[in-house]
Amino acid sequence: MKNIFDFFATGFAISLLPAHILKGHKNTGAGFLGTLLAVPLAVFFMPYFWIWQTIFVLLFILFAVWITSKTSFEGHDSPKIVIDEIAGYFAAVAFLPRTVEIIIAAFILFRIFDWLKPFFIKRLDNIKSAWGVVLDDVASGFLANIILQIIFLIL
Repeated sequence: MKNIFDFFATGFAISLLPAHILKGHKNTGAGFLGTLLAVPLAVFFMPYFWIWQTIFVLLFILFAVWITSKTSFEGHDSPKIVIDEIAGYFAAVAFLPRTVEIIIAAFILFRIFDWLKPFFIKRLDNIKSAWGVVLDDVASGFLANIILQIIFLIL
């Protein structure tokens, strides 16, 4: 890591763990680890009151875009960058109760949508800037959130 931006972008260096094993591959598992890191961060640091959650998530998205734009990693959407997965998971669990079932369901749905990139999400991923790196994950998170909100209302 060359600077503090790289440290934050890599999820405190968590994304560098699989990179040593699977050098050169796009699917290193780093996104999974980044999302796994996001779980305790969301549980322990995300505020409970909806207005504070809104501010927290929006500020974190802006922070993630800023950090991503300052990293030293080459190429668009380097697998070493996982701060976008953290922002996406925050979007997935926002405004929902923090039960074990919701936390796990949000994790699974977010990872599925981040991998498949359905609907308009692939278009966001194709934006060749820090915004594109972060917004496709945030959109995947919001899609997971919408589905969980609907399920939560039905049950």
